[in-house]
Amino acid sequence: MGGVEFVKGHGTENDFVVLPDPAGALELTDARVRALCDRRRGIGADGVLRVVRDEDDRSKWFMDYRNADGSIAEMCGNGVRVFARYLVDAGLVDSTEFVIGTRGGDRSVVARPDGDVTVGMGPVRVFGTSAADLGGGSFPGVAVDVGNPHLACVTGVDVGELDLDVAPGHDRALFPHGVNVEFVNVTGANALRMRVHERGVGETRSCGTGTVAAVASWLHGRGVATGTATVDVPGGRVTVVIGDEDSTLTGPAVLVAGGELDETWWNSWS
Repeated sequence: MGGVEFVKGHGTENDFVVLPDPAGALELTDARVRALCDRRRGIGADGVLRVVRDEDDRSKWFMDYRNADGSIAEMCGNGVRVFARYLVDAGLVDSTEFVIGTRGGDRSVVARPDGDVTVGMGPVRVFGTSAADLGGGSFPGVAVDVGNPHLACVTGVDVGELDLDVAPGHDRALFPHGVNVEFVNVTGANALRMRVHERGVGETRSCGTGTVAAVASWLHGRGVATGTATVDVPGGRVTVVIGDEDSTLTGPAVLVAGGELDETWWNSWS
């Protein structure tokens, strides 16, 4: 094997290393993922997106997503957008509307000429209430399933002042596999601001599924289940629409660079 091809991209500054692997030949060990995502010894990213064929439908592409710590995640909304942009730009799909396989289920995407990508995020399920513990305070929130678990806390505390260097405490009985925690301010009519601590990563500039969870939590607090809102995150802005049976996330997807990983470096992390 020669060097390993990679592409670097981001969705509202939630960044990823994309590894094209149509033949399914790459062994993506935890050590390799951690090294790739390290911003000093590797490329630097919040996660890795391996591009492989879907095992059940070889005509479809599957997003093998790994968090920066090497753990496997069910879904990543920003990752799907970047993944879709890569497939279009690399000529691996023959349309700008197609379906991507994920561990959280199939996701329909529309890649738009302006660089935005709309992702069908599937149904959103509120399954309880809980609280996040942070900095000596308790933040009530809503437990939301967007294909992966979230605790979205709408608060009057300025989210810009929170210290998210340490993972917020959470109810391990309700979230046995960990949880993404969102802190959300309402900034206007149908407008939210959010910061997030992602399990297996830490604070990120954005979280696609987290923005959907944030809107679901905000709607739940208003006593309704459907609606639309923009969500401002440190890395930009997305638009979320939650319907009765489905939800969508629309935002930018940017491919920044591409290259080849050194074979010796790759093998050193086996």
